Amino acid sequence: MIALDQRAAGVLLHVTSLPGPHGIGDFGPDAFRFIDWLQSAGQRIWQWLPTNPIGPGNSPYQSVSAFAGSPLMVALEPLVAAGWLTQPAPPEGGFDAMRVDFGKVVHWRHAQLRAAYAGFLVKDDAREQGAFKKWAKAEAGWLDDYALFMALETAHGGQPWWLWADALRDRDAAALKKARKTHAAEIGFWSFVQWCFDTQARALKDYANARGVAIMGDLPIFIAHHSADCWSRPDLYSLDDQCQPTIVAGCPPDAMALTGQRWGNPLYRWDRMAAEDFAWWTARLRRALALADVFRIDHFRGFAAYYEIPASCPTAEQGTWVPGPGKALFDAIERQLGPLPIVAEDLGFI
Repeated sequence: MIALDQRAAGVLLHVTSLPGPHGIGDFGPDAFRFIDWLQSAGQRIWQWLPTNPIGPGNSPYQSVSAFAGSPLMVALEPLVAAGWLTQPAPPEGGFDAMRVDFGKVVHWRHAQLRAAYAGFLVKDDAREQGAFKKWAKAEAGWLDDYALFMALETAHGGQPWWLWADALRDRDAAALKKARKTHAAEIGFWSFVQWCFDTQARALKDYANARGVAIMGDLPIFIAHHSADCWSRPDLYSLDDQCQPTIVAGCPPDAMALTGQRWGNPLYRWDRMAAEDFAWWTARLRRALALADVFRIDHFRGFAAYYEIPASCPTAEQGTWVPGPGKALFDAIERQLGPLPIVAEDLGFI
């Protein structure tokens, strides 16, 4: 772990850009080899891009969860070594060694993870099962809603949560209890994948730290409308009675985008978050600190002021700047977590 006041050099290379035999970079052997190279080159920071599950456009900035890790980054070699998965055969035509074909990779990778989960259940090792259950209990604050959300999304063929049956959309307690029972196997799968992600990510971080290399993570400032975060706490976002955003995120017109950028993310109800002493953000940063030594928050200036666009506007031309939570947010988080190792991007004169 490097001291925050110490000058150091590092490399930005996203995990998915690593080489490897399974179509996309992951937490496998090549990640450990890259850390060895960083150490030999005198580099002390490995910076990642967001490691959340990808969403529309294969982007982690429209993820189904601000807390979960990407299933695509789970290395298959440890699953084979554990005896849960047989050595996987590549899909027909193989993988391109230089580029990621998400259409091919996502389907194939998920199939391998489902096979690994089946193998994990069949092996029924008491030590492994105990470790999984202990981890799931410790992470229940975000995991329970995420795993149920993914199970329901699967059951609805990918349909967004606001189109689910009213009882599930509105999180009726009886409906959720029934859903947890009905979809228990699918909930178990998504929880297992996150356990694998966490176990591998922490092992990689420990390996890096032991060699004097710090991991720098990356947090998108906003969440996606179709996400476990928005579904589980819709009251924390500017939504109407139909669960649709009334205002969305973006940035105003400039020389690079004449009509601005309309990102479309729902905006936080900062007043309601403040009333809870920013508990959601504290939980999110606690999670981030478990997987990285330091982290960048994307669009950091949005905490000072953010650009608010009426959801009815197809472009960002009619938006306005609105004051954000400011230092109060970080004061609240520091009271719970202590000094925060945050990197704020420098956008120049803005």
